[in-house]
Amino acid sequence: MANLNEQAKVYLEMFQDMPDLSTMEPSEVRSLFKQMPVVGQGFEEVSEIENRTISAKDEYEIPVRIYKPEGQGPFPVFIYYHGGGWVLGDLELVDATCRILTNETKRIVVSVDYRLAPEYRYPTPLEDCYKVLEWVYANPIEIDGDVTNITVGGDSAGGNLATAVSMLAKDREGPPVKAQVLVYPVTNLSYDTSSYEEFAEGYGLDRGFMQWFGKHYVRDEDDYYNPYIAPLTCEDLSGLPSSIVIVAENDVLRDEGLAYARRLKEAGVRMDAKLELGMVHGYFTNVVFFEDRIRQTVKKINQFLTEVNDQVVEQ
Repeated sequence: MANLNEQAKVYLEMFQDMPDLSTMEPSEVRSLFKQMPVVGQGFEEVSEIENRTISAKDEYEIPVRIYKPEGQGPFPVFIYYHGGGWVLGDLELVDATCRILTNETKRIVVSVDYRLAPEYRYPTPLEDCYKVLEWVYANPIEIDGDVTNITVGGDSAGGNLATAVSMLAKDREGPPVKAQVLVYPVTNLSYDTSSYEEFAEGYGLDRGFMQWFGKHYVRDEDDYYNPYIAPLTCEDLSGLPSSIVIVAENDVLRDEGLAYARRLKEAGVRMDAKLELGMVHGYFTNVVFFEDRIRQTVKKINQFLTEVNDQVVEQ
């Protein structure tokens, strides 16, 4: 029997009457989710918020939302990529969590509204995410940011995109990324771990729905083994930024997240892994049900990032 937090049990009740999302078209699923109330939007005040756009290579304007904490800059920067299986999600989905991140970590948070699949399959969403990293690094004065101290992070597919951005930055000799924060990240598309068996149905993110997401993101069968899509398949993870990997106990993605954390450690990357007991996939962006646990997780993230900074200062 799963070890479910009481709030998680209530949260999962919402999914009991929902149709099988994996049988629906992306447009239908998006419409269904838009009918739900936005959870916690505008939940917490921050010092300053700016909505703007950043030009992609094909002249598409990528929407971003920039959150600024109280105090005197320049501030370290945290670029955040939302979850939603590369198919769903937007700036509103993670607004409440980004506010908490800004106030707790005292960092500029840049939330990225990258283009979604299947209208824009890989690599477009990833390239949008990487373009924002490049723009942030090139425009420190504009955002009052300390771009020698950039963290990339995200939840679920956003965690996948964050570590893929770190890989791209290493491979392209791009902007330096000091740390990555991966919250229940997608790291593989094999769908065959023990946690996929244990939590295949009834825990918010079903195995069939995760397969549906993957199908809409990849271009062909070879992409299932592309390291920028399935980073667990990457042969060499050395040289990636200091990493904190956070997984939910009751989540199909739990085991691949932990496997990726082990691979990072074996590659010599400074790494910390946290198992959030009783939690389910999606908790990190739902303040209505999980405010206390979100705040606890953000404190762990902040502690890790502080330790990374202190280590750099010592060196």
